Amino acid sequence: MSQKILTRMGDGERLAMDAQEIRDDIRRGTAEAARRAGVPELTEAEQEELFAILAEPGRIVSVEPGREVIVTDDGCSMSFYSGQDGGGVGAPLSRLQAVLTYERACGADTTSMGHSDYSYKPVKPIINFEANDYYNISQVTTAPFLYGAQPNMGLYFQPDGPCANAAELMPLGKIDEARAAQEEACEHLRRDLVFVGRRLAEVGLEGLNFDTCGSAGDADYLAALQAVEELKKDLPDLPIIMGGAGEFVLGMHGGVEYQGRRLAGLYPHEQVKVAEAAGVDIYGVAVSTATTESVAWNLARAVTFVKAASEASSIPVHANVGMGVCGVPMMEQPPIDAVTRVSKALVQIGKADGL
Repeated sequence: MSQKILTRMGDGERLAMDAQEIRDDIRRGTAEAARRAGVPELTEAEQEELFAILAEPGRIVSVEPGREVIVTDDGCSMSFYSGQDGGGVGAPLSRLQAVLTYERACGADTTSMGHSDYSYKPVKPIINFEANDYYNISQVTTAPFLYGAQPNMGLYFQPDGPCANAAELMPLGKIDEARAAQEEACEHLRRDLVFVGRRLAEVGLEGLNFDTCGSAGDADYLAALQAVEELKKDLPDLPIIMGGAGEFVLGMHGGVEYQGRRLAGLYPHEQVKVAEAAGVDIYGVAVSTATTESVAWNLARAVTFVKAASEASSIPVHANVGMGVCGVPMMEQPPIDAVTRVSKALVQIGKADGL
């Protein structure tokens, strides 16, 4: 009988590995995360528990009874009506029908909607239509109903936006000009995030999701923090979720700070603290998946980051488990065998409060 264990690579490729190979990858993955972030490695007992999860023979695994967590979503209902190239099934459903199907047929803990571009800038000129849709859908939903999108500061650079393109200025050595462009875009973005949040609050917004913050770097991340702080002053009871774009904040500007803390290079256990200070209610940790490494390596790395963030945080930490994040393979439709093992490990070992 073969002693090989079926698992996957970070790109979803199916492969069989020896038990020792998986243990070695777990050890390498946690050591790499600990070295980068300056946090403790997983203990020997935790590494062995992770191995046991990966080695479980069933195709689908689950957490132990009593250790279930809440699942927040970032536009999952869109998967019903979006095309296959976006991970969807292309069913002829409206947003209302998709949300209700997700809530009532799938038993979702939360539901959400967002603009098809899933960025806040395109929402601003059509906010009346979005608010109308949100209001109508919220009248027939039971589970918490969120509105979400990405800050996506890149849309504010030319040719799509009003600001000079920092990515074009930096290769020319125009660092000061590139930083000034990012600061200008950051201010545009902050205002738009606040504008959309306030307008949706007027129709009974149940929760706002700032998804993939920092995708355009530390100035993008700063805009989200500032927007949360400003919204919380007027709307202290509005729940706000903030999710990162990667395991550390990209220093595209390098000098922006929030409350005296430089944002560039912050790892999850540091990100949660600035998010708390801004008034965020739930923080979503994101850890990039390396497609050339095994799920064992990627998951050990992700669990190490998430565990450190959970221990440092006073607010709930929800680990992002989408395509190519937190140990999930980089695929439009990630395989259930990998997704369930990732989810179980992040909850039981990483101490995530939700997914």
